[in-house]
Amino acid sequence: MSTSSSPPGRRRGRVPLLAALAATLVTGTLALAGLNGEPAASAATTLSPPSGTSPASSAPAASSASSASRADRWQATPVPVQKGDLTAIAALSDQQAWAVGYRLKSATAVEAVALRWDGTSWKQESTLPENSFPQALAVRSATNIWTVGSASVHWDGTTWTTHQLDRDPAGRVVPDAVTTTSDGKAWTVGRAMNRSVKDGVPAIQSWDGKSWHRQTLPDVGKGELSSITAVAPDDIWAVGAAYAVDEKSPQTALLLHWDGTRWQRVTAPGPQGSHNWLGGVTAFAADDVWAVGGSTSGGEERPFALHGNGKTWTVAKTPNVADGRLRAVGKAGNGEVWALGGKGAAPTALRWNGQKNRWDTATAPGLVVRSFTTVPGSAALWAAGIAEEGDLVPAIKRLKD
Repeated sequence: MSTSSSPPGRRRGRVPLLAALAATLVTGTLALAGLNGEPAASAATTLSPPSGTSPASSAPAASSASSASRADRWQATPVPVQKGDLTAIAALSDQQAWAVGYRLKSATAVEAVALRWDGTSWKQESTLPENSFPQALAVRSATNIWTVGSASVHWDGTTWTTHQLDRDPAGRVVPDAVTTTSDGKAWTVGRAMNRSVKDGVPAIQSWDGKSWHRQTLPDVGKGELSSITAVAPDDIWAVGAAYAVDEKSPQTALLLHWDGTRWQRVTAPGPQGSHNWLGGVTAFAADDVWAVGGSTSGGEERPFALHGNGKTWTVAKTPNVADGRLRAVGKAGNGEVWALGGKGAAPTALRWNGQKNRWDTATAPGLVVRSFTTVPGSAALWAAGIAEEGDLVPAIKRLKD
């Protein structure tokens, strides 16, 4: 596997399949990421109340019979898009959830759409501005929704409005994730690049209610940010990858922290000699933060997970799942902590086993996972993406209580 020329942590398989069919409409490479916004709903996030507990006690054992049987109940829910791609999903409650993606109108034309779950079925709520290509979603309320992709777009309950991102001297900004905070701000992370992905550098911007502003970051070299989570306005984490500087050096997981004043890099542990990266992060409390991704050594890719207790980050034990890259992590209302991902039509689902202090394999939802979300006050989960069978068939599945 290549290093600096083609970063191992690039989310190959996360790029929308429609981009290949509608290349004339898509500029650059877009990817979805796991998100979190407390207390707003964000794709691939948790919305349960902060536990304040350590990972060893934050969830029941994943090996219990009841948990195992529940994991088999992923159920498909019909969606009003026959052909296309669903890239992000987020929930406020059992009665309110949103998903964004595309409808394929022809071989070279797509229409960005927003779907809403009303407690019974998915319906199309609206279409997004042309060329918005949504990849990530943050739902603060039914009248305060952000989606980012090739553009930054906000929903006020009636209209989608495009807001231009701030200029970045490193090049064009490609956002991969978005979240909101209780002070009314929004944050988006991704990369800025002039020519190609390998030339990209991490990028973060914040929304102050009127415009986006580029954030000053520590110099980490080439790399990207894939996910962001907010504990509070002055306690925010962003994760991704710092690319290898040469063919002999490994790619490393990237952790950045906002303390209300500045962004600082925090050392991320990981297997020595492996290419490591992080694709999703979520915080249950200031001392209970999970980040997940992948680790590659000798051409073999496996899941990678870190836990932060507010002071240090440690590597959590994960099963050796082939192509088991993780994209998102969240906690269900029953305390179960889940991480989802996978490569193409080989989805991966893990569940935290608190009794044995490890991640265990769980039943995956049976679709090409683009995004997943927990549901506040419920043990349910949603996963969105493309059906494993068929030609670009959008799919949403629910793991019921």
